[in-house]
Amino acid sequence: MKLLPQWIKTALLATPFAWGGMVSASDNIVIAVNGPMTGSYATFGHQMKLGAEKAVEDINAAGGVLGKQITLEIGDDACDPKQAVAIANQMASRGAVLIAGHFCSGSSIPASKVYEEEGIVQISPASTNPKLTDEGGPNVFRVCGRDDQQGAVAGTFLAQQFPDANVAILHDKTAYGKGLADETKAALNAAGKQEVLYEAITAGEKDYSAVVSKLKKENVGVVYLGGYHTEAGLIIRQMREQGMSTILAAGDALMTDEFWSITGDAGAGTLMTFSPDPRKNPVAEPVVAAFRAKGIEPEGYVLYTYGAVQAWQQAVERVGTTDTEAVIKALNEGTFDTVLGQISFDDKGDVEAPGYVFYVWENGTYRYFSE
Repeated sequence: MKLLPQWIKTALLATPFAWGGMVSASDNIVIAVNGPMTGSYATFGHQMKLGAEKAVEDINAAGGVLGKQITLEIGDDACDPKQAVAIANQMASRGAVLIAGHFCSGSSIPASKVYEEEGIVQISPASTNPKLTDEGGPNVFRVCGRDDQQGAVAGTFLAQQFPDANVAILHDKTAYGKGLADETKAALNAAGKQEVLYEAITAGEKDYSAVVSKLKKENVGVVYLGGYHTEAGLIIRQMREQGMSTILAAGDALMTDEFWSITGDAGAGTLMTFSPDPRKNPVAEPVVAAFRAKGIEPEGYVLYTYGAVQAWQQAVERVGTTDTEAVIKALNEGTFDTVLGQISFDDKGDVEAPGYVFYVWENGTYRYFSE
């Protein structure tokens, strides 16, 4: 188990408003989902919101937590670090005892410092940068994997599947994108293959023709992007406009139907890594069916957010309190039955669950690469 720093233990004894004290004065228990509800990555914030709302709805319908109903707050960080810190402080002032979030690692990492100071459990459904749990406090967990796991799978796969192709690696300079690109590069190189180009792009631009021209000049057969679906889609379209058949591979940030809406048929053959699809998990069938009955496809991080709330709820029920230190102990020591399957956490707060697999986009949807 992770131990609380001594100063926090001292504060617990000294003041009723430290760890475990941030509980709403009302009869309801307050939790929050924080992520990009607006901005370029709002599609992922929407996924998280759907998952959290459904989890709260189902838990409340079953009697709530410790006999109390859950109230869900929604925080919009727009994947901006400063806004993430502001939202974190706002949720602390509202008495939230759980944060399901954030999405971007660049938001989760600075916000986690606030949650540590305020004594709030944070379970991210989506932030994959290793620093989140490597450097985070004992209150920080995630139900997704890490970039050093994802990058290891990606780099090894590229070396094995494309031994004769020229490989390029791009990243968008973000904590997520650069971290994932660097881990993929390390694994690619360790497998005996050297990239012909390693370059940064600027997220949010519309014209990537200059970098695409470099890819064409180097006769790149596969380009790996550490970045998000918007830039990936534009790069693919601009490669096709230059007559290139180059395959694009990327990470979990392509796990949204919005990617195909950008690329259209040009996106066919695009590869991406993600954890095993929870929609295929038998234990998730009732939740998936409920979403689909409402015309909602629970793609991407919908079920990951649902599972994060589930794990917290089960931990709280086991210890009979929302006290932060007690919940942390339960999360560290327990195993939880969720829509993601049976999960547990290691001493850093990383989920112990099946790792990453490759998917391929075609005909407007994605499937396992091996299918």
